[in-house]
Amino acid sequence: MDSEAQSSSPSSLRSSPPSSSPDSPTLVPRKTVLRAALAVGAAIPAAFIGGPALARTFTSADTPVPLTPPCDDGDDPTPEQIEGPYFKPNSPERATLLEPGMPGTRLTVSGYVFGRACMPVSRALLDFWQADDNGDYDNTGFRLRGHQYTDSGGAFALTTIVPGLYPGRTRHIHVKVQAPGRALLTTQLYFPGEPRNNTDAIFDARLLMNVRDGNGGREASFDFVLDVPQNPTPPPTTPPPTGGTWAAGTAYRAGDRVTYGGRAYVCLQAHTAQPGWEPPSVPALWRAA
Repeated sequence: MDSEAQSSSPSSLRSSPPSSSPDSPTLVPRKTVLRAALAVGAAIPAAFIGGPALARTFTSADTPVPLTPPCDDGDDPTPEQIEGPYFKPNSPERATLLEPGMPGTRLTVSGYVFGRACMPVSRALLDFWQADDNGDYDNTGFRLRGHQYTDSGGAFALTTIVPGLYPGRTRHIHVKVQAPGRALLTTQLYFPGEPRNNTDAIFDARLLMNVRDGNGGREASFDFVLDVPQNPTPPPTTPPPTGGTWAAGTAYRAGDRVTYGGRAYVCLQAHTAQPGWEPPSVPALWRAA
C-alpha cells in the first residue's frame, strides 16, 4: 500500500433535509442565497449570518443537497488529512496549473473559505498539489503545484486537470488552507463515484467534491470551513423602507411581482419570505422589474 494510505475511518455524509411537497413553495436553502450574495458582491442578509455554508452547488435548485460540513457551532471544521510524501514548499502563486501540451481532462475547482460563523475569509492561502494524468508527482519542479489567495468575498478558483491514479490511492487533490495568522489545515479533496473510494483507507466522504461535466472538461465545487473564530453579530442596519406589497411570511412563486421601497421586483425562485430576505438583499430570489 502507498505510504499515504495510513489507517483512517471514512465518515458518512450528512443526510439531506426532506424535500418540500409539490403543493408547497420550495424552501430555498440558506446556502443558495449566501453564495448568490457573495457572487454579485451584495451584502449578506442578516438572516444568514451564522447559517450553514455551501459545500455542494451543482444540483437542481429544487433538490436539497448535503452540507460538507455544515458551518454552525455544533459541527467540526473541514476534516484534516495527512500531508503525504509529495508536498513541496515555495510553490508558485498561480490560479491555473495547466501548461501547454499537458495531457489530461481539464478540471476547474471553485468554492469559498468560511470561518466558524459562516462568514467568508478573505486572503486565505490555498496551496494545491496533485499527481499528473499518469499518477506521477513532479518532485523536482513545480508542475501541477501552486498557491493562491481567496478574494475579498472568500472565493477561490483553480484550473488544473483530473489527477491520475497510482497504487494504493483513489483519485484526490492535496491542499493546505490557512486564514491569515491562523493555524494551517492540511487535507485532501476527493471525487464521487470512484471505485477506489471504497478501498482507500484515507478516503473521507466528508471531503467529496461535487463534480459534473462542463466547459469541455469537468467542474468541481467545494467549500472549506476553517476553525477560525468570527463575530457573527451583524452590523447595525438602517430601518427598512416602508410601503410596498412584499411581506414576510408570504409564500411567493416564480413570476410573482411585488413592490418594496418604491421599486417593483419579480420573484425568481419559489420560497416563503423571511425577515432579512427583502428583495434588494437577495438577488437569488428577486430581480428588479
